[in-house]
Amino acid sequence: MSQNKTVPTDQSVQSFITAVEPAAKRDDAQVLDRLFREVTGFQPIMWGPSIIGYGQYHYVYDSGRQGDFLATGFSPRKTRHSIYIMPGYADFGDILARLGKHKMGKSCLYVNKLADIDLDVLAELIRAGLADLNQIWPVQPT
Repeated sequence: MSQNKTVPTDQSVQSFITAVEPAAKRDDAQVLDRLFREVTGFQPIMWGPSIIGYGQYHYVYDSGRQGDFLATGFSPRKTRHSIYIMPGYADFGDILARLGKHKMGKSCLYVNKLADIDLDVLAELIRAGLADLNQIWPVQPT
């Protein structure tokens, strides 16, 4: 059975954020870090080389595959932020409609810059995503 490629590391979250380029993405990453800490109550840890995660959960699929993964988080990519808040189990269309300019992936959303979205709506989305995930796979603090 294959292992997850994205696993927790000992890399410092603060050191990672400090190194983010360009500066505007770094500033946004600092805002996102504060928001995720406040909304989740969890301390962040690095998952792989570039994802900042808050909370984690253990899953076991019907196939027998199991593992641990971040409950929510983000990655400040050069062109846009990848925000991991939807595990793919619920439809958050009503919240997303109020978020602002974004694109959707399978289990994350993409935001070019934080000025494009409403951070209060993002906080609501993070809470909704965690609550939904916790009903399926219990979320543990990090």
